[in-house]
Amino acid sequence: MSLSRVTVTAVRNLHPVTLHPSPRINLLSGDNGSGKTSWLEAVHLLGLARSFRSLRLNPVIQYEQPTCTVFGQVELGDGRHSSLGISRDRQGELQIRIDGQNARSAAQLAETLPLQLINPDSFRLLEGAPKIRRQFLDWGVFHVEPRFMPAWQRLQKALRQRNSWLRHGTLDPASQAAWDRELCLASDEIDQYRRAYIQALKPVFERTLKELVALEGLSLSYYRGWDKERELGEVLASALSRDQQLGHTQAGPQRADLRLRSNGHNAAEVLSRGQQKLVVCALRIAQGHLVSQGRRGQCIYLVDDLPSELDDQHRRALCRLLEELNCQVFITCVDLEVLKDVWRTDTPVAMFHVEHGRITQTHDHRE
Repeated sequence: MSLSRVTVTAVRNLHPVTLHPSPRINLLSGDNGSGKTSWLEAVHLLGLARSFRSLRLNPVIQYEQPTCTVFGQVELGDGRHSSLGISRDRQGELQIRIDGQNARSAAQLAETLPLQLINPDSFRLLEGAPKIRRQFLDWGVFHVEPRFMPAWQRLQKALRQRNSWLRHGTLDPASQAAWDRELCLASDEIDQYRRAYIQALKPVFERTLKELVALEGLSLSYYRGWDKERELGEVLASALSRDQQLGHTQAGPQRADLRLRSNGHNAAEVLSRGQQKLVVCALRIAQGHLVSQGRRGQCIYLVDDLPSELDDQHRRALCRLLEELNCQVFITCVDLEVLKDVWRTDTPVAMFHVEHGRITQTHDHRE
């Protein structure tokens, strides 16, 4: 799976541009503030209908422009292709088109164009709130387990009903019991999918990390969101009065977490910034391997400022792993020299220079 053509209009400081990227490695170089990250942001918009730099979309839309748009042609790897388009305006209206038809939700985009982002904020996967690690986990489960999304939607509906009842007490006992039962059934199903995913992810992650850096004593574990020795129904019953005081359900898959420990300590507290970056890269590359093995093709990787925090040895090791994924990668850097010659001679590499929002191709992978 790869993008064969991308057209971007009115995204931040970028001039209108259409690029024909390499199906493998794409290097974008230029000074800080030139627009390199804005290009990655445009591709991210195309795959997820949201920015990774801002919760609000207004800053993403170019100054004095009413709408930003991104179009892409996706080669699906089996001779088929798909066309994607997204536009957002300043009133917040979102339009998604897939193969000429209006799409119902951003989940359809994510299914068609699975993206992995590695950027300076990636450290939050280790040091941020559990919600960030749940999102990482559920992204992986979503792309390998087709039954996950319906179960997740059932969970959200049951949680909303139970939390409303906890705050307002508007359900009769029979309805309360029915929603608790639905919550427990959806929770057990989601826990089963997450557990199976982690079991598949761990050995791939450990193998990938070993290729990048030697970190003895690093462990990855999964907390499901409630006591592993007790059924969720029992936990909910015993915590009912506390839940009513707080007005929300404390136990369940909505509290799940991934825990990375280094010799018994929180990994974010004891690893250097460079080591943390390599751990996050190993996690995301391991996810890419699992998606490739699944039914939805390969990920596309967006890697912002790859050289930062890494010495030459670790930069080369990371590039080798990205190359071995045999997928499309977009990488930004300030100095092209540090990345230009790290690829195999038979790997298609396209190079682009970004200056004041203008993107020009300096080396075509077909040359």
